[in-house]
Amino acid sequence: METTYDVVAVLAQAISQRIGEPRYNLWFAGKTKFLCENEQLTIGVPNLFLQDWLQKKFAADVRGAVDEVLGAHAALRFHIDPQLFQAERGRQAETHTHSTTRAEAEPASNKVAEPRRPTRERRWRFLHEFVVGACNRVAHASAVSLVETPDECPSPLVLHGAVGTGKTHLLEGICAGLKRRHAEWKILFLTAEDFTNRFVQAMHQQKLGAFRKIFRSCDALLVDDVGFFAKKQATQEEFLHTLDALSLEHRPVVLGTDCHPRLADHFLPELTDRLVGGAVWGLTTPDRATRLDMLRLKTAKLGGFAEAVLEHLADNLHGNVRELEGAVNSILHLARATARPIDVELAREAIGDLVRHSLRFVTLEQVEHAVCEVLAISRNLLFSKKRNWVYAYPRMVAMYLARVHTNATFSEIGKHFGGRNHSTVVAAEKKVRDWLKTNLTLQLGTRTMPVRDIVERIERLLGE
Repeated sequence: METTYDVVAVLAQAISQRIGEPRYNLWFAGKTKFLCENEQLTIGVPNLFLQDWLQKKFAADVRGAVDEVLGAHAALRFHIDPQLFQAERGRQAETHTHSTTRAEAEPASNKVAEPRRPTRERRWRFLHEFVVGACNRVAHASAVSLVETPDECPSPLVLHGAVGTGKTHLLEGICAGLKRRHAEWKILFLTAEDFTNRFVQAMHQQKLGAFRKIFRSCDALLVDDVGFFAKKQATQEEFLHTLDALSLEHRPVVLGTDCHPRLADHFLPELTDRLVGGAVWGLTTPDRATRLDMLRLKTAKLGGFAEAVLEHLADNLHGNVRELEGAVNSILHLARATARPIDVELAREAIGDLVRHSLRFVTLEQVEHAVCEVLAISRNLLFSKKRNWVYAYPRMVAMYLARVHTNATFSEIGKHFGGRNHSTVVAAEKKVRDWLKTNLTLQLGTRTMPVRDIVERIERLLGE
């Protein structure tokens, strides 16, 4: 049977989930005392000011947490706790003694100064605001489907892609959509780092029971940046059990990560199997058409840019969404600072540094090292004279990437990778492009993965 101590911890966590951890730490942590007995939660406070403030701002959220943990029949009351009252008076006296001016000193009453204003609540993005293109269409469709029919979607849904491709936007959109359709659901949205920190804290404080109750009893779980779990075996095992518990109840789980689970190093095999057992969809860097749509949407809220300016940006910037947003902000700032109209000339000037720094010279040796690292193969394999697929496939991928990311000619690439001729490199490039069109799954080195995912991982390493 769960102890009262655990019930108090569960209630605290439930309130924190509802109002947000920053606001909970600001108004409750260290300032209140919870007592749960006889089906009643009593919240002790140091003074009337804080009691009135909590009842005014958070009564509905606290009541909801009590209903969730103890049931609707449970009572809730606030009262001034003598120990908290004395402790607060002691702090006030100390503050008064050490103040440099009377204006900074605490008044003699039992009122405490209002703490700093709480941080703004997170501004959630929605699925209808997401710009859909060839680079993310399937991932977006899966997100919409999960919101509309959560019981029919595979779980977990894993969305993977490089930084700035829209994973977090989709996770936020799913969370907002589920909350709108299922207001009664308990939905948890957090990062893998937050999950890890809470798990470690629960272990240290011997509150694993409360921790598990929170995560394994939720109606939907969304976790961003699960790559953070790498090399954290205990956390991975705990998360694995959480996935199993939610899966048994057919509750949706959505995860965001920077690469396909099969390419995630230092994951437990059991965890990798669970992740690929649902649905795994990738998001790639936006293509020109998608970049143009993103720029139109972004600038429409600012009054709009001329189409020629938008096309110039889409043609010259090849990075992620944040790079596009940075370019728009730079143009606006330069236009205001110089009182000039926004035209192509001003845009070219504003993004000049951004374009120059985004151009990175890649060498054949860097391509070679990136391919060997991602596929976990030796350098000798790429230069071998053997032609069977074990040797040929990784070499063909390396030649393709060399054509895409370096200025080397066909002959220079062939010479570098084992003294091949011009036609061998041409054939390799064509073959890999065909693989990418169909997203063929191949064994390359130690990886058995869709070719797009492997190429994406190598390209990400080249860009670091």
